[in-house]
Amino acid sequence: MRLLENKNIFITGCNRGIGKKLVEVFAQNGANTIIAHARKKSDEYEQYLIKVKNKYNIVIIPVYFDLVNYDDMKREIRKLQMKEISIDVLVNNAGIAHGGLFQMTSVNKIKEVFDVNFFSVLELTQLILKFMKKQSKGAIINVSSVSGLDLKRGNCAYGTSKAALIAFTRTLAAELAPIRIRVNAIAPGLTDTDMAKLMEINAKKEMIREISMGRLGKTEEIADAIVFLASDRSSFITGQVLRVDGGII
Repeated sequence: MRLLENKNIFITGCNRGIGKKLVEVFAQNGANTIIAHARKKSDEYEQYLIKVKNKYNIVIIPVYFDLVNYDDMKREIRKLQMKEISIDVLVNNAGIAHGGLFQMTSVNKIKEVFDVNFFSVLELTQLILKFMKKQSKGAIINVSSVSGLDLKRGNCAYGTSKAALIAFTRTLAAELAPIRIRVNAIAPGLTDTDMAKLMEINAKKEMIREISMGRLGKTEEIADAIVFLASDRSSFITGQVLRVDGGII
């Protein structure tokens, strides 16, 4: 049984890593996806989308706007409203990383990270909620990070932006529960993505030593957890942060 048959899912940050795998896993579960990009991607990525769409007999709708340009975002979401497209689930997946000690990090850099990882989420969520309120039902999943829960040295920008996202998740869940809109967050640990491949090898080994299962997470493992939170199988879950980290201790 496909868990999200004919549901419409709006996802940000789909061109690589967890987001790219999300498109496929949602399709496997019967969902149509609206994928947000800043600009058109490579021919290889476009072919990937065509392959997924044809294999699972679903619809994929690309929309193009810069997450930190609210006017662009509002205009594109308005186009979806005019087409009377419903949105059942929002996955705020896009984000950027930055590491560095506070005294070595400019305030402008911290603002840049917060603009993408936090403030763009607030703006997009307000716009998408207009669809969900009309339906009196929906699910929002914010992709945070274990870095937002286990704050450490050198994480003044990325970690605190993800911590803010968790606080927002819990607050919004309380506000929206009476109108049957669930809001949860997922906190992935170190995952086998292009970003992880760029890490310094000794730093990566040190992080893996903290993981009880002794390995990196797989993108499909993160995606499966998000699908669960998007589906009716989690109908009594809201305001929660689901760690998918292999048991960081």
